[in-house]
Amino acid sequence: MTEDKDDQALRARLHEEMADSIDEERELEMDDERLARLLDEEGDSPLPDSAGRHNYFKELLRLQRELIRLQDWVVHKGLKVVVLFEGRDAAGKGGVIKRVTQRLNPRVCRTVALSAPTERERSQWYFQRYVAHLPAAGEIVLFDRSWYNRAGVERVMGFCAAEDVEEFFRTVPEFERMLVRSGIILIKYWFSITDHEQNLRFLMRIRDPLKQWKLSPMDLESRRRWEEYTKAKEEMLHRTHIPEARWWVVEGVNKKAARLNCIHHLLQQIPYEDVPRSPIVLPVREHKPDYLRSPVPPDLYVPKIY
Repeated sequence: MTEDKDDQALRARLHEEMADSIDEERELEMDDERLARLLDEEGDSPLPDSAGRHNYFKELLRLQRELIRLQDWVVHKGLKVVVLFEGRDAAGKGGVIKRVTQRLNPRVCRTVALSAPTERERSQWYFQRYVAHLPAAGEIVLFDRSWYNRAGVERVMGFCAAEDVEEFFRTVPEFERMLVRSGIILIKYWFSITDHEQNLRFLMRIRDPLKQWKLSPMDLESRRRWEEYTKAKEEMLHRTHIPEARWWVVEGVNKKAARLNCIHHLLQQIPYEDVPRSPIVLPVREHKPDYLRSPVPPDLYVPKIY
């Protein structure tokens, strides 16, 4: 009987996950006209589904418009912004990062997701490979996991010695104070989910061929070591929560709410205003009577399969 209930619950969550995946595509594919209607309280909804989903899309778009204003302000004032996204596997970090960057200029806002360090990088100062990705003036850098790997996965999986972890805890507060003194705005988020929720999300990834790539052997091992990760997280938050660079915890069980809450909070961390702009005027296209366009050879075209 319990197994039947568990199966039913899992099927219901799989359905929710599939609907969420479809929503992701709709976020990307909605044209400008429907996006404008979505912000119009008096207009008909371009999403004839549930009111909750309509409100989610509407609020997401409003926040993304504010992110564009923030982006323009960062460029205008030459600000340097670093946002760290940390948390358990499947906690929703990637989903939030995707919504933050979705409508921004990739030359201004970029994501850094480093792979495992090379032999050469392992011989360097621990923070060195992260420093190379810090922003210049007018840039926003989002770290999809960061130097806090040492306090989490490296520590729990035994990829570094106990003295390396202790040195990290001694060094990271000073490192982050240096970043802030240099003019970098540093914001740190930890995404929190429950044991039960992570288990469900892992099961859904196992059953979804489009998302199985998200599950690495390391992810599966982290599931087994849930309690070790909890202890490591608690010490990390305790020892690295400093006035200059404090932690913010995002409740991630409800993915849509977590996205909206995190983006809304991020917007509150940097005061911004509208940037004065000159009117944009489309120039008249020049026409040269002596120009003849050369035909494109047929073999250069992509075959029209669809």
